Amino acid sequence: MEDVVSAYYCAMDHSTPTRTKGILLGALAYFILPTDAIPDIFAGIGFTDDIAVLSAAIAAVRASITPAHRSAARKSIADWS
Repeated sequence: MEDVVSAYYCAMDHSTPTRTKGILLGALAYFILPTDAIPDIFAGIGFTDDIAVLSAAIAAVRASITPAHRSAARKSIADWS
């Protein structure tokens, strides 16, 4: 969860390169859109493609996710609890 929220903060950061923002926003959009390769209604496997896309995107731009993004993510997650 922290990686996904950190990716969101990275994508919203004005200093993040446009290419990186595009990769992250595309992956986040794929995660929330109802239409994808494996429909989410299939229990157990429905979210595997979503997680794979997010994981690949985060791995591709990991260097752009800063400690500030991670800190903001941890704070947001704590506030949700």
